[in-house]
Amino acid sequence: MEIAIVGGGIVGLGLALNLQQRGLQCRVYEAVPEVKELGVGITLLPHAMGELARLGLQESLEPLGIENHDSCFFNRFGQLIYREPRGRFAGYDVPELGMHRGRLHRVSYETALDRLGRRGIVTDRRFIGLEQDDPAVTLHFRQTSSGAPCPPLRADIAIGCDGVNSTVRGQFYPAEGLVFTRINTWRGVTRHPRILTGRTYMRVGSIRTL
Repeated sequence: MEIAIVGGGIVGLGLALNLQQRGLQCRVYEAVPEVKELGVGITLLPHAMGELARLGLQESLEPLGIENHDSCFFNRFGQLIYREPRGRFAGYDVPELGMHRGRLHRVSYETALDRLGRRGIVTDRRFIGLEQDDPAVTLHFRQTSSGAPCPPLRADIAIGCDGVNSTVRGQFYPAEGLVFTRINTWRGVTRHPRILTGRTYMRVGSIRTL
């Protein structure tokens, strides 16, 4: 069985590693010509770390992040609402990590290259559409760097993992669109003396929507 995964982000690579672990043949098609460490900070909660640990990634990821000791929620006046332990400190078998998204992506990508081989991940392929018939599916791509069409390819199964603006999903649900919930998240990085434990995940303020 040949499985085509459209999108080589964290989800697409995680799916490929899961399939490979179960002896299923797959190939990942990623739009960017070169995978780089891009993104912002993310928190890997224990349920996510548990999945990554089962894929054998925990040992590589732990040194790249900060293990959260606790979580605190303050109101916009700086008053503590509640505090709770996190990850191993809350009794889980795995840690809760704060880390840069690009580091998780890089580790996933390098691991997938090692286990699937170079032929298992094809970059510089932007998905443009597919047709499905009884036995299989035909996928169409363009080369991202040049815009040139690529030869169509056949697969038994195609799975869309191409992000929030998914072209795969857009083909099946063309009327759907993103919904803005009127909540903005602002992110930044600064140098500062240790706050609380130095490993405290903090939320400060309140969410107000119109």
